[in-house]
Amino acid sequence: MEGPKRCSNVNTFLSSVFTFQYSVITDILSINEINSTQWDLDTADHPGKILKSEPCYISMTNETTPAYVHGYSERETERLYDQAGSVRNLVHQGTSYPPGSKVLEAGCGVGAQTVTLAQNSPEARFYSVDWAEKSLSLARNVVQSSGISNVEFLQADIFDLPYEEEFFDHLFVCHLLEHLLEPVAGLSALRAHAKMGGSLTVFEGDHGSCYFHPQSKEASMAWNCLVEVQRRLGANSLIGRELYPLINDSGFRDVRITPKMVYIDQSLPKLMDSFVSKTIIPMVEGVKVPALGLGLIDEKSWHKGIDDLHQITRLEKGTFCYTFFKGEACN
Repeated sequence: MEGPKRCSNVNTFLSSVFTFQYSVITDILSINEINSTQWDLDTADHPGKILKSEPCYISMTNETTPAYVHGYSERETERLYDQAGSVRNLVHQGTSYPPGSKVLEAGCGVGAQTVTLAQNSPEARFYSVDWAEKSLSLARNVVQSSGISNVEFLQADIFDLPYEEEFFDHLFVCHLLEHLLEPVAGLSALRAHAKMGGSLTVFEGDHGSCYFHPQSKEASMAWNCLVEVQRRLGANSLIGRELYPLINDSGFRDVRITPKMVYIDQSLPKLMDSFVSKTIIPMVEGVKVPALGLGLIDEKSWHKGIDDLHQITRLEKGTFCYTFFKGEACN
């Protein structure tokens, strides 16, 4: 079965230009450039600093999946749709599936990516799975309202899917691995249901790649709370940098990783609003209660940090930078 891209060895030096929904041009760094860069994550005011504390797992949904750090509020649902819209081309560029393909979307959530997947490959059949019925209900509604008919939804655990082995031609995973206690085991479980010669597409962020200007101590502290709360839940918001070994260790072949950088300044007001104001900052705001409860930050510093993040979107000199990672491989 033909894949979304020809499965072959690809030079890991990747340098190209991607056009966003709002015509933002981004630089794509090579894997070697990223690996050779000495990130100083222990610098006190670095937004990607990893807080030095012992794991303290707050709550778990089951043995393999931590509690979803962002919760299931209406605001979180809105944030997910805003995020999907603002980086739509970044996620889906180059990803489409041949007619007749059976594609598993693992961890579809509220269907934020499902609509674009289905629209880009109208003659493929999508099986979109999530364990949260509330999210699936929203996903069904958004797909139905979009007039899409090539998607089936199912509530299931990705570690115990009710499909036969080698049932799917292709696998699509977006913003899922960071929430798994054992991402290699998760990918391996999915791989068991993929046909030989089929493809895997994975898209994840890396909160340690975040930079912004102006950068205050309190804004960096607030951002670090997001990283630390997720870590204490047993998840990994820095997983983007680990995609190559994770996919490779799961048994897939011809693994290739493309870093996709989002750089935004005031020349891109729509993207600043959709990505930073409506996606990034609400994501940070969502961990206020556990961050304060765990003593990661005091309330005064928290409020100043959030205010400073909002200032980035308003100031003429405000800029924001974040890198996602897209992994592609063959089974």
